[in-house]
Amino acid sequence: MPAPGFAVIDFETTGLAPGVHDRVVEVAIVHVDAQGVIEGRWDTLVNPGRDLGPQHIHRIRAAEILDAPTFAQIVPRLLELFAGRVIVAHNASFDLRFLSAEFDRAGVWGMPSVISLCTMQLAREYLPGAGRSLADCCDAVDIVLDDAHRASSDAFATAQLLAAYIRASVDHATWAQVLNEALGLTWPAFSGAAVEWLPRELAAGEANDSSFLERITLKMPEYAGPAECLDYLALLDRCLIDRAISAHEAHALVAFAEESGISRDTCEALHLEYFDQLTEIAWADAILTTAEAADLVHVADLLGIATGAIERALAKRTPSQGRTKAATPSSFALAAGDLIVLTGDMARPRPEWEARLVALGYAPHGAVTKKVRLVVAADPDSLSGKARKARDYGIPIVSEKWLLELVG
Repeated sequence: MPAPGFAVIDFETTGLAPGVHDRVVEVAIVHVDAQGVIEGRWDTLVNPGRDLGPQHIHRIRAAEILDAPTFAQIVPRLLELFAGRVIVAHNASFDLRFLSAEFDRAGVWGMPSVISLCTMQLAREYLPGAGRSLADCCDAVDIVLDDAHRASSDAFATAQLLAAYIRASVDHATWAQVLNEALGLTWPAFSGAAVEWLPRELAAGEANDSSFLERITLKMPEYAGPAECLDYLALLDRCLIDRAISAHEAHALVAFAEESGISRDTCEALHLEYFDQLTEIAWADAILTTAEAADLVHVADLLGIATGAIERALAKRTPSQGRTKAATPSSFALAAGDLIVLTGDMARPRPEWEARLVALGYAPHGAVTKKVRLVVAADPDSLSGKARKARDYGIPIVSEKWLLELVG
């Protein structure tokens, strides 16, 4: 039988409506014993299967949750961590509503009436006059809250706040009562294979670099021909429309190379070919502007181009110099009437964007069909339904920042 204790929880979510469509994107649990001693800490990102909502609050990028477990996959471990413990959270009603909604979606039946405590509500007794927020309560007892709105940080601060309440208690009978009640609860069983949790610090780093090349096999011999190489260049061109390579785009490039039998060495050669063509285009008027030079350096960084090739590209030349390539990078341009779909919680309000696009002659569209020219996402790695459909159709997905630079 487990020893009595508390399980302090914190969730980061896509929004505020668990019963409608919002989901959990990060979970943290901290175990605290009956005396207020912290016993253990666990946390993971969660793949919600949809866009991440207001990312400026929780600061989680879609690239980071692509390999994260779903909530259903972490349920077995959650139930183990909750067994015999009082569930504690700051503004517990919020976290418990999400917990209940996620358990329902995962098919967890027979949930008991959870024994819980709220450090925000308890502040009226232990911190009279302090504010309601976690930051206010922590300030009142000199608890450092670093990296707020990160589940592991908020749960750890809440655990320390709980410990401060326990230490300040004269009569521990109330604590003993809820601890004993929690010990008597029977949590439901839930079958499922154990999965590795993915804390935020172990999630994918920046996707916009040449690291995807390392995932392409060094084939010997390879079996790709000119047609496959041209198709790879075309895919690369589409990925670089917004001068960034998202995690989804990196995966697509790796998958195409593997499926087409293109080796890593050939990919590097194709990247250099692509870069040489960009260089020829930039020097076509015999003048390399500051913006063009910056663009060349940025693309070179994305494609893992060697320093010597970059230096040669920036050196003064005439338009006739250089080799003629079979595949010339396209200059992506929108035309009047083009359908553009917006997805995600964007920095500029959606109606404002739509009005701006209409004024420029484009057609904002509410759904992704094969006629759509472009999808603009708050996060190009978004898992929204629109983004998933765009990938199925091969429609480019770009960032709001790129569209802002394009149309102002």
